[in-house]
Amino acid sequence: MSPSTARTERTVLITGATGGIGRAAAVHFAAQGARVFATGRKLDLLEALEKEVGDPARLQGLALDVNDAASIAAAVAKIDEHTDGAGIDVLVNNAGYGLIGPLLDINDERLRAQFDTNVFGLMAVTRAFVPAMIRKRRGRIVNVGSIAGRLTMPFMGAYNASKFAVEALSDALRMELQPFGIDVSIIEPGPIATGFSSTSMGTVGELDASASLYAPILAEADKMHKGADRLNSPVEVVVRAIHEAAFEDNPRARYVVPGSLQAVIWAAKATPTRLLDAILRRALGLTAKKLAPSV
Repeated sequence: MSPSTARTERTVLITGATGGIGRAAAVHFAAQGARVFATGRKLDLLEALEKEVGDPARLQGLALDVNDAASIAAAVAKIDEHTDGAGIDVLVNNAGYGLIGPLLDINDERLRAQFDTNVFGLMAVTRAFVPAMIRKRRGRIVNVGSIAGRLTMPFMGAYNASKFAVEALSDALRMELQPFGIDVSIIEPGPIATGFSSTSMGTVGELDASASLYAPILAEADKMHKGADRLNSPVEVVVRAIHEAAFEDNPRARYVVPGSLQAVIWAAKATPTRLLDAILRRALGLTAKKLAPSV
């Protein structure tokens, strides 16, 4: 057995595995020889994933709602049953969604829901599955963050805030868990060709755009969405980064994917804040002239 093969013969749990990055990672890991517990809320999609892989020894679907303590506890019990109490070796915290819209138009309920899934849900799952890793004195936690956790954009403030929080939590967990042999990495994707952007843009439709101060801009949401989609990278670049963070001997703390976006982060940091603000405002049409009719 080669060292590379040995590394992939581990038990992996992936949250949010019913679509996008999580689903692609689940299929990839199963093909690489890992034992995968693919979790999510939509049982029909998990069943379809099981059928696609076609090997229950490699991949099993498991109901898990990161916002439901009882669901998390049931998932822990089920995995303990399947692993004779050994638990998982790798936790991929992928579940999440993007809430898009002007901050003034997002009420407390919707803002809390964003943090419940992207932040509190991530920590609830982590607390539930880390004890088994601590007992073994080894493990990996891979948090799927976003470049949105490094750069703030207009109309993405709620999502940005949740992903900035994931950055801080990942940094603290990395230091706190290292003495127990547990590595923590964060993946920071840019625009990726999944259904994520369409779902996120759908949250704009939940707003009363006609009553918004930003109505002229929100009316162009579809056009902005299509323009942003031209920047998409294939999901495989993210899966490769997750694989490295999960299985390589010396995982990095951060993986910006695609790597070319690292230059964007550096450029943003080097640009004076007021100038960067002006560039981003102009890119989204946030000008006094454009907004004057709705003020």
